[in-house]
Amino acid sequence: MANSGAPPDIPGFLRLEHPEAETFRGKFMRKVQQNPFVPIGCLATAGALTYGLIAFRQGKTRQSQLSMRARILAQGFTVAAIMVGVVTAAMKPRQ
Repeated sequence: MANSGAPPDIPGFLRLEHPEAETFRGKFMRKVQQNPFVPIGCLATAGALTYGLIAFRQGKTRQSQLSMRARILAQGFTVAAIMVGVVTAAMKPRQ
């Protein structure tokens, strides 16, 4: 059997015509447009964590605790956004 050098076709996976043509920035922007709530949740998580650490360092225990609780909520939001994106992509009709 001769190998043509091309990878095998796998059912359920779409092959890009020119995968090297998509840059990191282009792929990032495409993913953000597909599910914009994931980066929003990531930024909210990072912001709550940063504020909580600053408050902890300054000795503001009440703000630190509230910020850590907000971080947990933001993480939950991010995980839910990822799951919604996965389900949406799975249910999208193939082209």
